[in-house]
Amino acid sequence: MSSTAMIPALSVLDLVPVRTGQSSVQAVAASMALAQRADELGYRRYWFAEHHNMPAVASTAPPVLIAAAAARTSRIRVGSGGVMLPNHAPLIVAEQFAALEAVAPGRVDLGIGRAPGSDPVITQLLRRSGATSEVDQFPQHVTDILKLVSADGATVRFTSGGEYGVHATPAATGTPEVWLLGSSDYSAALAAAYGLPYVFANHFAGEGLERAMELYRSQFQPTEENPAPRTFITANVVASPTQDEAEARALPQLRQFARLRTNKPMRPLETVDEALASGSDPLEQSMIDQNRVRWFVGTGADVAAQLRDFAARHDVDEVMVSPAAGSYEGEPLDGSPGRAQTLELLASHLSR
Repeated sequence: MSSTAMIPALSVLDLVPVRTGQSSVQAVAASMALAQRADELGYRRYWFAEHHNMPAVASTAPPVLIAAAAARTSRIRVGSGGVMLPNHAPLIVAEQFAALEAVAPGRVDLGIGRAPGSDPVITQLLRRSGATSEVDQFPQHVTDILKLVSADGATVRFTSGGEYGVHATPAATGTPEVWLLGSSDYSAALAAAYGLPYVFANHFAGEGLERAMELYRSQFQPTEENPAPRTFITANVVASPTQDEAEARALPQLRQFARLRTNKPMRPLETVDEALASGSDPLEQSMIDQNRVRWFVGTGADVAAQLRDFAARHDVDEVMVSPAAGSYEGEPLDGSPGRAQTLELLASHLSR
């Protein structure tokens, strides 16, 4: 498949980054403005990630952010990328997303992941209520959610006899579209076995993409809702008018990734000015260089061409970009001009 044969649809993954001097109020405002811009530009979907207790990430509660984005948009699909199921009771997830489907009918995606999305301390705090899911129960809890969000609901059968009906919402006329997310063979195989759409988390997983996609497609079990495999890929992307600006705007997130991978203390995302003025030790620089190879950084035309090739190589019709452009110190705290610029340049070169 040639790069000219495919113009992939574009979607957005947002972690709601928080930079130096920025409040959560301002970071969320910047992301809401970005969701509105993505809607205007024709992006297919806008998803929020789930991470906890990270100084540079304000995307802690996807359902809340999805509701806010849905209220500010009219066309784009909104969803989670993803809800980390071990942190939540399946019924609560089903109720939240059934309610979101009622708020924005036909526009809601429920992306589900198996990782906790944080460190062991936060994981224990999330589980103190005793209402959260165990990782080994993940397949059953996915099944529970699929039933609960359906119009028919789920049925609890008692060992002593009798049944009890449970519905995520009283009178559903539609259901959120459920996707399985992951970066391993396990998630790909489970999505295939359940006949669910699948997304490989390529934006943070460096290896295993080809194998996971082949496993998903070769083992896929068709269902009425999904008669054929459906999948797309995520990618870290920075597009700017010049290569130099793109490289500079990519540096804060690249340095943040390196700190995470080398177990250095986390902090709010650096501004571009801070990142350019700071030096990196050899280990950190090695991690920056390794990650940079897998990122898409450059002018709008160059990144668009790279994404076309990327989509063609993996036979997908959609790429979900994580717009990783940092901000300069003088740029508005309640906006993210670099991220908006990335979406605008890609849309202008990858219009369908």
